[in-house]
Amino acid sequence: MTTYEPVIGLEIHVQLSTSTKMFCGCALSFGEPPNTLTCPVCLGLPGTLPLANERAIHFGLMIGLALESELAPRSIFHRKNYFYPDLPKGYQISQYDEPLCRGGRLGEVRIHRVHLEEDAAKLVHAGASGRIHGSDASVVDFNRGGTPLAEIVTEPDVRSAAQAREWLTLLRTTLRRLGVSDVNMEEGSLRCDANISIRPVGSATLGTKTELKNMNSFRFLERGVNAEIARQEALLRAGEAVVQETLHFDPATETITSLRSKEEAHDYRYFPEPDLVPIAITLQMLDAARGDMPELPAAREERLVGLGLNAGSARQLAWRTELGDFFETALEAGSAEPQPLANWVCNELVAVVGDADPATTSVTPQALAQLVALVVAKTVTPANAKLVLDRLATDGGDPAQIVDAEGLGSIGGGDTLEPMVDAALAAHADAAEKIRAGNMKAIGAIIGHVMRETKGRADGAEVTRIVRDRLGV
Repeated sequence: MTTYEPVIGLEIHVQLSTSTKMFCGCALSFGEPPNTLTCPVCLGLPGTLPLANERAIHFGLMIGLALESELAPRSIFHRKNYFYPDLPKGYQISQYDEPLCRGGRLGEVRIHRVHLEEDAAKLVHAGASGRIHGSDASVVDFNRGGTPLAEIVTEPDVRSAAQAREWLTLLRTTLRRLGVSDVNMEEGSLRCDANISIRPVGSATLGTKTELKNMNSFRFLERGVNAEIARQEALLRAGEAVVQETLHFDPATETITSLRSKEEAHDYRYFPEPDLVPIAITLQMLDAARGDMPELPAAREERLVGLGLNAGSARQLAWRTELGDFFETALEAGSAEPQPLANWVCNELVAVVGDADPATTSVTPQALAQLVALVVAKTVTPANAKLVLDRLATDGGDPAQIVDAEGLGSIGGGDTLEPMVDAALAAHADAAEKIRAGNMKAIGAIIGHVMRETKGRADGAEVTRIVRDRLGV
């Protein structure tokens, strides 16, 4: 039986965080009443003239630098002609054969191009439960029309849905770190299309590709790509052909439906936009873009590994910017070692804050560094330190003072713990016998007994040492 491999290329549309639209001065704001952020230019009224947004070009250059692309010294806009109700001019101002950026790479995936364009308006479809003027209808909200977009097109280097999801996570983190977009998929500021084909393993010939449009979450993207790979494989195994078309994945039903035949470039009748002059990239523009470049996630990950962090901690801190910033501020406090501190940020702190920014809680980086130092010094047990962290997150304060006030300091001295361990061994004679026989998992009953007696203040490592000493193991 023939074994197939997927060949996947991604097209990512990123709404840029400018204050105004791509070719007019209308403000950008999500959630405003429909059709309140419009003007004759973005509505495509006769006689109006567009003017390119300088800030959007600046952001496009930053994206190109982050993706190691070749930045064009000269770039032009084109008209991409097609009819759809959300396109008031009957064409979209985009870029075709002279884009702002060519080539590049992010991780293991090569970049084909990055170009600037304007977004379309938003169609709102009212069905049986949302009738407009007494009948089913679709209406258009032009507030989004004209929003600056950067379209990032990859080479067909992705080989699985899981890889697509992981790479998009890296891209989103990179764009957020750049500050060029809020990359909020729920609000549509990051949208992804996937071009998918399959071919026999070992073949260099590409199969017929289909395009999954506008997937608005990484989870739906992964499920949709897997569903389309399975659909294409089933067609080929049945002796049928894959048709080049644009598809929609419904995550509720796990089904794929056809939207339209897949267009080619000539279908759009591209020609240079006559109302816009070419973009000439000056040295001053390049210097400004380079000057605004932050440390990117991949570079930060490498640097954190150099500080002594393990690969998992370094990646989590580099990919979640707010966690990385919190960790580095805490590390600068100088009272905790890098890896123990990273463990607490990546595990215990994340357990408290979830997906939120830790800066939204009352725990400060300095306080967490002090708490971790207390744990390392065995002044407080890890279990009780978690209680202190909960207090810090809600009320703030000084970790050492909370430990003293609540009586949470650890009991680590042998003179205090030895009688308690003896009592635990007597109470759990069966566990003691299992430990003597080499089953160290049974020590949990002994440690648990001592922890209950000390209200979690016993040093587990010291309890283990005393048990081994008493039982001769």
